[in-house]
Amino acid sequence: MPEPGGAWRWLPQSLLGRLSLVMVAGVLLTQLAGNLVWASQLRARAEIDARTAARYLGHGASSSIRFFRSLPANYRMLMIRQFREMGGTRFYVNVGNDYVPVKSMEHSALADTVIETLQSTLKADLPNTPDYRLAFAWPDQLTVSRDGVKITDLPESWVQHILLIKPDPAPVLVIQTELEPGNWLYLATLMPNPYFLSSDNPLSSDRLILQGLSLAAVLVLSILVVLRWITRPLAALSDAAEAFGKDERMPSLPETGSREFINTARAFGAMRERIQRYLEDRERLFVSISHDLRTPITRLKLRSELLEDDALRGEFEEDLDELDMMVKGALQCVKDSDIHENRVELRLDGLIDRMVRGARLGGRVVSYAESGLTVRAKPLALRRALGNLLDNALFYGERAEITARAEAGWVVIEVRDHGPGVPEEALGTLFEPRVRLGHGRERNEGGLGLGLGIARGIVQAHGGELSLHNHPDGGLVATIRLPDPPDPPDLPA
Repeated sequence: MPEPGGAWRWLPQSLLGRLSLVMVAGVLLTQLAGNLVWASQLRARAEIDARTAARYLGHGASSSIRFFRSLPANYRMLMIRQFREMGGTRFYVNVGNDYVPVKSMEHSALADTVIETLQSTLKADLPNTPDYRLAFAWPDQLTVSRDGVKITDLPESWVQHILLIKPDPAPVLVIQTELEPGNWLYLATLMPNPYFLSSDNPLSSDRLILQGLSLAAVLVLSILVVLRWITRPLAALSDAAEAFGKDERMPSLPETGSREFINTARAFGAMRERIQRYLEDRERLFVSISHDLRTPITRLKLRSELLEDDALRGEFEEDLDELDMMVKGALQCVKDSDIHENRVELRLDGLIDRMVRGARLGGRVVSYAESGLTVRAKPLALRRALGNLLDNALFYGERAEITARAEAGWVVIEVRDHGPGVPEEALGTLFEPRVRLGHGRERNEGGLGLGLGIARGIVQAHGGELSLHNHPDGGLVATIRLPDPPDPPDLPA
């Protein structure tokens, strides 16, 4: 049954492909759901840590502001120099006559949380301070004075224990407030976790690499081990069923693997044996029927010759001829569709040429152009199928044309006659036994109407299909499509 249209047509056609797709989708969805839960927990935890760190920094900054506010203005710079000579403090400190513009880094929800918490903490600790200017900035863009001096221009000893400038710069928190009119205090520091902005990111490079490796390991082990165990026995079962349908002998399926497959293999083997016994019994049955019926039919024919009434004798002979024809037709149907041969590589040109020459010797007109194609088939069976189609074409048409061509994995053989064709509504009934149209009965009174059915059975046993259609220019076309197996790989010398 064909797959539905739309998006379904993009699904893999094999069981291995579909199981792999389902497993990949399941693992990806599981990781996505886990990442979403993890991300929400990570963000909540990062926000709590950021607020706690901001309150800690706020209390430290308020103590520093209170300390420098208690100093006389002309002592503040002296105290800052002493701090720098001793190795610095928690903050980088500077004083100036005005606010220093700071180029803030890009917006971040976590940085906004820190600034909001820090602002409220400073307001609570120093309620009389009129204003605070808070911002996060990257070290290479941070200025420390109105004359444009950047923090990267300062001596390393002033900032090496306070800020992270290289090799992996961390965002710097800047706090500025006016101690009294015309005197501003400049504080710069790092968060307790300098790289806190990446603490709420579940898609960091190291996490992505770890998840990718775990996903690849799960999928490789699942596809190569588990799925192979599932699909390989099914592929063997499919091959065995196809070979049995083509009457090819194959060894029994190995009873290994899962319990379900072992039961399936046993059931398939039992089914194959039952069908084989049925076919053998059927053949013996028809041979017995042939033997048992021919003798009384022959005896009745001899006795009918002794009848003195010519009319009665003629009726007996007609009935016996009809009975004899029925027996021959049944036997022909069985034997022609059950030919025991091995498949071989068969050149179509040689097979069809012999049939064409035979027809021409009988005064028939048949044309065929060599194709150079080969098929893997049973020679006698395929010859009988083509012979039935050619006989029909010559009986019911003026002449016949045979063509062969390759077409997308198939070998297509067409037999066309130049007769009157067949009504469209009758095409579907021609394969049924003993169905003969009026034109056929006129041209071939002795036929049994079995040739097309036998031909189709032989073609289907080869894994192909036989179809009929009327030619646009007149006549009936019988089309055989046989699978064209790929060329075997070259063996090493």
